[in-house]
Amino acid sequence: MSKLYLVPTPIGNLEDMTFRAINVLKDVDLILAEDTRTSGKLLKHFDITTPMQSHHMHNEHKTMDRIIQKLKSGDIIALISDAGTPAISDPGFLLTRACVENEIAVECLPGATAFVPALVNSGLPNDKFVFEGFLPVKKGRQTRLKLLAEETRTMIFYESPHKLVKTLSSFVIYFGADRQVSVSRELSKLYEETIRGTAQEITQHFENKPPKGEIVIIVDGKK
Repeated sequence: MSKLYLVPTPIGNLEDMTFRAINVLKDVDLILAEDTRTSGKLLKHFDITTPMQSHHMHNEHKTMDRIIQKLKSGDIIALISDAGTPAISDPGFLLTRACVENEIAVECLPGATAFVPALVNSGLPNDKFVFEGFLPVKKGRQTRLKLLAEETRTMIFYESPHKLVKTLSSFVIYFGADRQVSVSRELSKLYEETIRGTAQEITQHFENKPPKGEIVIIVDGKK
């Protein structure tokens, strides 16, 4: 029986890899990896020798038909990203949709994803929230921020270190200087930290101390 497995990988600490994820990656016929160099280190660490093939946002349209044919022929394939759960701000959606359209079984294993621990340890309401991922870089950014200024649920964003201050400054403008914000970086890694405060305070903090590492921003909704 052919199947596509979506397998989460650690966002930093390799001890967060599950036993089940290791077993699946060892048993499948092929592993699709966002970056084979990055994933190669992970597979070597857990003594996984399954063949691996590149599958990322720049080639997924070209390789899709070939992968679907492999699945239709009975192969069992796993998809992993560099870190976290595939399809969450990473490749995975297009292949999953193609499998569903072709009546190929899809199973997503539970596991690491960056926004959950960032949301939970933010201290902001987490009963209702909206995941925004990365904001548009240019086109549509202003429109999106104006729309989100009225959002009453807690908002979750991903951001790169060199764009963090710019994004936080935009939150001051569109959401207000007093809006509560929590910024988590390097989750599960040695230098993990979470900074909490108003949008203005958090902006000033990172203006004085340029950030490094993977970043998740949690923003309180409009009251």
